Amino acid sequence: MFISQKLRKENIAEYLLYMWQIEDLLRACNMDIDIVREKYLSRFSELSPTQQKEQEQWYSDLIDMMRSEHIVQSGHLQINRNIILNLRELHNSLISSDKFPYFKATYYNALPVIVELRKKSGVESVEEIETCFNLLYGVMLLRMQGKEITKETEDGLKPVSSYISMLAGYFLKNEETPLVFD
Repeated sequence: MFISQKLRKENIAEYLLYMWQIEDLLRACNMDIDIVREKYLSRFSELSPTQQKEQEQWYSDLIDMMRSEHIVQSGHLQINRNIILNLRELHNSLISSDKFPYFKATYYNALPVIVELRKKSGVESVEEIETCFNLLYGVMLLRMQGKEITKETEDGLKPVSSYISMLAGYFLKNEETPLVFD
């Protein structure tokens, strides 16, 4: 089973962050499957030849999708944007319901950070949930690069992480058995 499939079933937030990372990986490889194979896929020598072929095809398909969606330089695949939309719909249902007060409290705790992030980015048209993922992804990249994360960012990360984690948990529950909102 691919990492993406496993993450998709277990944690939608981790899946989305992983997929954004894959989009960036493909861009770093100039959208060239030969470079992806040489620089990245060659690390997975433990896979069977069939699994290697499936994995290569998956990456090749993603490259084709990114090209056809004109996001070679920046942006996210429609399949990933759809997840943000699904999370927003779920968020709206949870916020509108009286059955999820802890979710509301967690969201309202993160809201000042979200507002501040949107203000600092200068792009207030970005959805709140995408703003949260931009923070999580940015911090993940900084950590991978061994760069320092400011105390202000760490402090803002806590409520946003809690909010996205809870939203992801409800997403999984709702996929298993649809939640009742009223």
